[in-house]
Amino acid sequence: MEPSSTHTVRSYDDELTRLNNIILQMGGLVESQIAAAIDAMIQRDSAAAEKVMDQDRLIDDLEHEVERLVTRLLALRQPMATDLRLAIGALKLASDLERMGDLARNIAKRTVALSQMREAPSLWVIPRMAELVQAMVKGALDAYVERDEAKAESVWRRDTEVDEVYNSLFRQLLTYMFEDPRSITSCAHLMFVAKNLERIADHATNMAETIVFLVSGRRVVAERPKADTTATITNNGIGGRG
Repeated sequence: MEPSSTHTVRSYDDELTRLNNIILQMGGLVESQIAAAIDAMIQRDSAAAEKVMDQDRLIDDLEHEVERLVTRLLALRQPMATDLRLAIGALKLASDLERMGDLARNIAKRTVALSQMREAPSLWVIPRMAELVQAMVKGALDAYVERDEAKAESVWRRDTEVDEVYNSLFRQLLTYMFEDPRSITSCAHLMFVAKNLERIADHATNMAETIVFLVSGRRVVAERPKADTTATITNNGIGGRG
């Protein structure tokens, strides 16, 4: 191979490596942001919550870098087969990770409000839900690092478990709100925290589907497992229009 060709191949490989490393960097930041947001809520630490909100821009910047790199790869390198799936997959993964960062920031916003109120009911359930969600995010990132299709599918199947915890928490908080109208504001904030966690799990599920495609070129064709019944509860049981 001629020196110029060798240089071109090395440069191309370096770009793919850079893309991979940015996704891993984003994943690490998102994991930290979720954990910090939940810890700030438990500790009622508004300063820590503000820090989570401020650091969200780092994840946004990395997503923009992924978009720039992928655009360059597609325009100049014209990747094919596995490399093309890596480029397209990186775009999708970066988008899901950026949304997870936004949702962690939203949890932090609720924490600032909750820190100014009396202790809210059912706070102990939120950390349990957060543990499940964090395990899904970690599982998706591990599957990406290892290019492990089976691990990705395992994450995909766990979304139902998060939905079931969310349904239970939703019902409990509604009960508290009916029994003690003074708790309505704090419970409403907790509902939004729980919903943000449920959405993070959805994005981890998206990532799992992307990783299966990235590894094998296969799309997950089964119906996505979902057990979120809160819309039905709200419409039919809590004064909704039916």
